[in-house]
Amino acid sequence: MALKAGIVGLPNVGKSTLFNCLSSAKAQAANFPFCTIDAQMGQVSVPDERLTKLAEIVHPGRIVPAVCDIVDIAGLVKGASKGEGLGNQFLGNIRECDAIIHVLRCFDNGNIVHVDGSVDPVRDKEIIDTELQLKDLETVENRIKRVEKIAKVGGDKTAKVEYDLLLRYKDALEQGQSARTVALQNDDEEQCAKQMFLLTTKPVLYVCNVDDASAATGNPYVEQVRQAIQGEDAQLIIISAQTEADIAELETYEEKQMFLEDLGLKESGCNRLIKAIYSLLNLETFITAGEMEVKAWTYRKGWKAPQCAGVIHTDFEKGFIRAEVIKYEDYIKYGSEAAVREAGKLGVEGKEYVVQDGDIMHFRFNV
Repeated sequence: MALKAGIVGLPNVGKSTLFNCLSSAKAQAANFPFCTIDAQMGQVSVPDERLTKLAEIVHPGRIVPAVCDIVDIAGLVKGASKGEGLGNQFLGNIRECDAIIHVLRCFDNGNIVHVDGSVDPVRDKEIIDTELQLKDLETVENRIKRVEKIAKVGGDKTAKVEYDLLLRYKDALEQGQSARTVALQNDDEEQCAKQMFLLTTKPVLYVCNVDDASAATGNPYVEQVRQAIQGEDAQLIIISAQTEADIAELETYEEKQMFLEDLGLKESGCNRLIKAIYSLLNLETFITAGEMEVKAWTYRKGWKAPQCAGVIHTDFEKGFIRAEVIKYEDYIKYGSEAAVREAGKLGVEGKEYVVQDGDIMHFRFNV
């Protein structure tokens, strides 16, 4: 399943540096506002050590990790909701993304210009929050005008559901709150919400971009952000984009691990970031393993076996018969599919089976 996350933030906070570390694309990174004008896309592999372990057993022709599209979106300034700066382009690019990676500058450096003259990540966060909320408020008010009459005098139940939800969104946005703070009460409201494509309903991961010395522990700027997002349904991670750029220049895995250990880190920020996006979007991975390939497949947590079969091919879901399931730990323990079968650890599951992260799946189907 396709997944797209957009990197946003004010100009000169480290968006493009982080993007370059995450992807094979090379966005321009420079010390002046609007260095990034056109949104740039790169594709990153989702780190999963389980694939390597399985490949050591199966010896496949190739390893195919799950992937995520990352978009480096032009920097935003005050007034973007009214078209200031590159506002219209910026907001349109966000609308196409599944999640927002909001980069905040949490480091001091007199050689890197800040668009507002000083380092204040909470202020920066509020600038972008406000612009997104204003644009959503405009969208909501326009939709209210279209459905109000139908909802009040007609018998259209869908219009009534939409109208009631729009009023709650309007109230939240007018109070300076994002639309995702409005609790959806039933499936009908969830369906309506999806069709509105509001900017502030998208899940957000705040990335505090710190200096090298703060990469492992954070700093007072990070704590300010942590306090500011309490009550939001959002996540926060700490990354030094410059450190990630330095790691990307190293050639071997051993060199990279030594570099990380010297900084007190167990894993690169880029790996943690991609994993955090998956968690944010409630995504998990099932695996297929054979002589041709060991491959990771992305699905939404809670999906049942037929839905996951459909991730591979729609015919698998339409003609689903059963799923043969091996737990990752059992595959590693017994060392082969045949040994797992002999030990009685291969499960045969039907349509109601809820797939678990790391399940090694083989689908039986007939169309």
